Amino acid sequence: MTSTDTLALDNQLCFSLYRAQRLMTRTYQDLLKELGLTYPQYLAMLVLWETQGSITMKELAARLELDSGTLTPLVKRLVAMGLVSKERDVADERRTILLLTDAGAALRSQAEKVPAQIYTLCNSEGLDLHTVKGELDALSQHLSKR
Repeated sequence: MTSTDTLALDNQLCFSLYRAQRLMTRTYQDLLKELGLTYPQYLAMLVLWETQGSITMKELAARLELDSGTLTPLVKRLVAMGLVSKERDVADERRTILLLTDAGAALRSQAEKVPAQIYTLCNSEGLDLHTVKGELDALSQHLSKR
């Protein structure tokens, strides 16, 4: 491999990940239209469903690895959609607690079909999606230690 080969776009791990991420996000967006959610909103709702519908803004930001400037407008939209409500923590008014509304909890049953649809759309001969996910998780964990 020559030095110019090492800098070729198609030889870059980062570009392969970037391209796959964009295509995966687009695939999710198509499926999420039926739910009325964007991809980032879907991720936030996944965490809320996972935590039984109650989490602080700070905890949600940490779980999604988002800063408050990105998370705040996302949560505002979920509140406007009637899927989430916000309240101040009575023990510490600096903390905002997010709670699933009945509509937010009900949306879960519609969303339960999304993962299977994604695996069906992404299924490819010779590609083990569970292995790919595991390797991506391992890569993320490794890079987060830096």
